[in-house]
Amino acid sequence: MKKTEIKKAVRERYGKIAKQSGSCCASKSTCCGGASTAETISRSIGYSEEELGSVPEGANLGLGCGNPVALASLKKGETVLDLGSGAGFDCFLAADRVGKKGKVIGVDMTPEMVEKARENARKGGYKNVEFRLGEIENLPVADSSVDVVISNCVINLSTDKKRVFQEAFRALKPGGRLMVSDIVLLKELPDFVKNSVQAYVGCLSGAIMKDAYLKTMRAAGFREVKVLEESVFPIESMANDPTAHAIAKNSGTSLGKVQDAISSVLSAKVSGVKP
Repeated sequence: MKKTEIKKAVRERYGKIAKQSGSCCASKSTCCGGASTAETISRSIGYSEEELGSVPEGANLGLGCGNPVALASLKKGETVLDLGSGAGFDCFLAADRVGKKGKVIGVDMTPEMVEKARENARKGGYKNVEFRLGEIENLPVADSSVDVVISNCVINLSTDKKRVFQEAFRALKPGGRLMVSDIVLLKELPDFVKNSVQAYVGCLSGAIMKDAYLKTMRAAGFREVKVLEESVFPIESMANDPTAHAIAKNSGTSLGKVQDAISSVLSAKVSGVKP
């Protein structure tokens, strides 16, 4: 698959999600595989009832694979940058943590998502949050300008993860933290998954091996790189995932083989520090 083809497919898919307020596989499925409503998905990956109830309606699309805000230990007055901010869910939670003297910047490459996030910010009366249209490989932020970088199930969608981590490192102040939830692999995916556009926009085939992910972070300059938590996606959830069905249909492969390949996918919460 060409990088331009992948980027176009990702932008189109998430643009449609923003318009229909659904999740990226179907109206009741998260991009990372669980067949459920957005709120149920979010509860299962670490969001509290209080958090779910504190954001504007339509901000939570059930697209995450973890709760990076809970890990970030955000402090009052800090500046937070969210890579792939979607409709603004994590940004609004971060805004409550950093307070009026703090600031949250969300970056997303999908115009429809940025528009939706800005609308949600207006509805919620958030004065300390702004959303910028841009690519996470070329962040529209100044050098050494943020205290914390967060991201939730988005970096796996980038075709240049090395560049993403370099940009995150550039944007962070010395001593700044990177806290992300993302999809990584325990073993290499078979070619019928790797070559599937559906699998890429569904947060599967763009994922890389866990060790390679951590190595890429270190190569960008991050120190104290570690996996704080990880979990394997349950096969029973994947069985109802439209992404899996689409891969099977388009590759002529049995659903069982697709599910076996998916069993190597991890949701990992990873952290690092800029020295």
